[in-house]
Amino acid sequence: KKMVEEITPMEEDFARWYTDVVKKAELMDYSSVKGCMIIEPYGYAIWENMKAILDKRFKELGHVNVCMPLLIPESLLQKEK
Repeated sequence: KKMVEEITPMEEDFARWYTDVVKKAELMDYSSVKGCMIIEPYGYAIWENMKAILDKRFKELGHVNVCMPLLIPESLLQKEK
């Protein structure tokens, strides 16, 4: 497993800092699929709690859920150019 040796300062590179923190806390791991990650048990538990809270608030406001594809074909992205 690839571990973070030290955490990048937040002021230096926010995106790298965030990834370092999440990786060091073992909330995620890298996948063999580029751009995808594995959400570890504690990370998934955090996601489930966040989703439950947000879902309740959204429904109170009259919104409904929708599920979009995770991976979008490159041909569709090319149409957006």
